Amino acid sequence: MENPDDFIERRKCPRSLVDLPVEYRIKGFPRPQGGLVVNASEGGLLIHSAKNMPLGLKLNIAVMFPTGYELAHLQATAEIIWKDFRLYNHSDGYQYGLKIVKILDEDHRKLKQILSSPLQRSEDLDPPPLPFRASPPE
Repeated sequence: MENPDDFIERRKCPRSLVDLPVEYRIKGFPRPQGGLVVNASEGGLLIHSAKNMPLGLKLNIAVMFPTGYELAHLQATAEIIWKDFRLYNHSDGYQYGLKIVKILDEDHRKLKQILSSPLQRSEDLDPPPLPFRASPPE
């Protein structure tokens, strides 16, 4: 397990704490799955989900967010680059580091708007613990 003191930040974009629902689709599965976006940047997302998925899997995601009195969404394709098993609210689950690999310009603008909006959770909250990161096979 990585020592948090030895952790080297490799992200190119700063993360913002958020609390937004995400729906994702896996090729070959007829129904969408759900999860929660915990933090986000222009380059990726940290999500929580009950579904066990392998590293390297590409997901079609839709992140829902409020705009006024309506619910909007942005869509992207993301790849699982790390995962960690976690226990959330007395049930098993996983957290996943997703790298955004494809996003339309309009959805990228929406993501930037989310990251700069007051929807973000307070930075005073403790961030999730650093996970043991399993890397995809080379």
